[in-house]
Amino acid sequence: MLKLLLVSFVFVLSAYASDKVEIYASSLESQENIVKASGDVIVVYKDYYLSANRATYDRLTGELELFDNIRATQGDDYKLLGDYAKLNIAKKERTFEPFFMLEKNSKVWLSAGKGEAKDKDLEITAGMTSGCNPNNPLWKIEFSSSNYNAEDKWLNLYNARLYIYDIPVFYTPYFGYSLDTKRRTGLLTPSLGLSDSEGLYYEQPIYIAEQNWWDLELKPQVRTSRGYGLYSTFRFIDSKVSKGELKMGYFNENEDYFKSENLLNDYHYGYNFNYNNTDPINEWFDLDWSGQSGLYADINHMNDVDYINLATNDTTQNATATQILSRVNLFYNTDKHYFGTYFKYYKDLTEVSNKKTLQKLPTFQYHYYLDTLLENHLFYNLDIQSNNILRHEGKRVIQTDLNIPITLQTSLFDEYVDVSYTAYLYAQQSTFNGDADAIIVNPQYDDGYFARNYNILAASTQLTRAYSDLTHVIGLGAKYTYGGSNIYSGFYEDNREFCSNPDNLNEPMCEFFNIRDIDEALQLDFTQHVFDESGTQRIYHRLSQNISYSADKDKVGELENEFEYRVSSEIDFYNNMFYNYDKGSFSKLFNKVSYTGYGFNIALSHLYKDTFIDQTTLSDPLRYTSFMTSSARYTYDEHYSYHMRYDYDLKTNLKKSAEIGFLYKKRCWNFGLRYVENNRPILTQQDASSVYDRYIYFTIVLKPMMSDSSSSDFSLKLPEMLKGPL
Repeated sequence: MLKLLLVSFVFVLSAYASDKVEIYASSLESQENIVKASGDVIVVYKDYYLSANRATYDRLTGELELFDNIRATQGDDYKLLGDYAKLNIAKKERTFEPFFMLEKNSKVWLSAGKGEAKDKDLEITAGMTSGCNPNNPLWKIEFSSSNYNAEDKWLNLYNARLYIYDIPVFYTPYFGYSLDTKRRTGLLTPSLGLSDSEGLYYEQPIYIAEQNWWDLELKPQVRTSRGYGLYSTFRFIDSKVSKGELKMGYFNENEDYFKSENLLNDYHYGYNFNYNNTDPINEWFDLDWSGQSGLYADINHMNDVDYINLATNDTTQNATATQILSRVNLFYNTDKHYFGTYFKYYKDLTEVSNKKTLQKLPTFQYHYYLDTLLENHLFYNLDIQSNNILRHEGKRVIQTDLNIPITLQTSLFDEYVDVSYTAYLYAQQSTFNGDADAIIVNPQYDDGYFARNYNILAASTQLTRAYSDLTHVIGLGAKYTYGGSNIYSGFYEDNREFCSNPDNLNEPMCEFFNIRDIDEALQLDFTQHVFDESGTQRIYHRLSQNISYSADKDKVGELENEFEYRVSSEIDFYNNMFYNYDKGSFSKLFNKVSYTGYGFNIALSHLYKDTFIDQTTLSDPLRYTSFMTSSARYTYDEHYSYHMRYDYDLKTNLKKSAEIGFLYKKRCWNFGLRYVENNRPILTQQDASSVYDRYIYFTIVLKPMMSDSSSSDFSLKLPEMLKGPL
């Protein structure tokens, strides 16, 4: 009887709506137009699945009401809970009192006094939302009203107040947030900062994504005591094999700041264009070539280094150099042949004018891959490169290089020893144009060519011995290089004596003379590896010694020693050093030790280099380098982690950068604090200088509305410590 009544009830509901409603309950009663259900009531309506203690349905109005302990799920996305719910089947309207919604994927919940829905739109009265535990949320956003669209999963909050625990920290009249990962137009997380010299810093990114093949990010910023600017990033995918990115920026200095800092420019601008296509020839020309083609472009321009400094409020994230490179590479490659053309443009950020900087526009290359003859005993290949080296002011040249190595190799003594002989054929031709620099006296720029051949004899062996708990591998090698005949003409003949002197390599006359004499020398190499029983390399050791037979070279060259020792699974030590016998000193020493384990990640390194340019003046900046870097991170548990970094120039006794901080992580939020010191470059009217900044960074991540990569940073810039030349 109950089954017949249930089937009849479902049929009656279907007569009033195009969407079938199914009700299951322990007890069903019907009085005139009112149907009552009680005891574990279950309602299935479209993609809703609802449960309640009891329910009533009015046949005339088409309204279904549910009471007490209501649970509602729509698809796999979110849950609705409350004490009272009303569904109008005919009008497709739904009401929940009180209202509680949990989006299962993002773990965001929303609680309010009342929620009213029609089709995909949901109107919500005053309430709160958070991603934390609803009982005592670490953070929450209270609002006066809200609406949500279940189709595009976008939540709008009005008169939103952010609370950390019960402390109000931020108010905005409107806040919109997506409950899925779909790209859409809107505001991104802002950045705030405070500086004694630059004033209040505020950056508000705007994200525009109206189509699925492109997006645009605008990042307007204001520094109240310094100026204002706008940076932007446009990303696009123009085909299935290509994509690109265009970054542009402009910043205008306030007049007072420009004068007080003695800057070279009162505005800073620049751009970067990056493009990659993995099959341009077939795509652009509608061909079906079997070879591989590619196009890579990385084009950069800026008027000075402050364009980089102002791109973000965290200058430790900026990579700065004295010279920037723009390049475009295009190639076509087959199993046997490689064709390529490359464009390289350099910009010197330390110079006011870039007119005398040498550029390579373009370079053409053809390469014939390694081929064999005589049953794989004879190997040869071919490489040709032509470089158009030019600049706006000064001499220019087209230099073409030809390189053909031919190798004959075999094994001796039952393959215990490998021996080879290689003959190298090399030639270079130069054609000059343009005017010589006025500072060069009696310039000799006649077109000419250079050709040579030289030879290399090599022998090597490798021995392996296995023990019970380790394996030892030893390698021995010897390589003897000796020159052949040389042919000089024109430019090479005129400047060969002057430019072959190492003391004249930096002279303007020798900037195009890149020919170096072949050093007749014997190079000896020793390598050894020790592997434990699991196959992990415990020890790597390499010794290399060069013995010269040239009259103008030191008899014994520098000894190189490279050593890595994995002491344990946590401790690793690396050393690389070059010892100069003639000077009785090391020309390079690099040591690094690292430890990873028990929550610690520690690294300490030191680099020392000595050029021996001036034996009497130890303070000569060109003489030597001594630089120390250190970093440490400790993860106490899943919530707390601490870190530090310290970089110091021992030559100049100058701290390059330092940082200390911590990060506190919870399921629904992160909080971090960092103290940072950083030496950043600037360009003044006198020279290239640097400014030493000190910052305090506060990082807040409200999950899941923010990710670790899109945190909200507040930086406090402390007074500048020093200024000086780079």
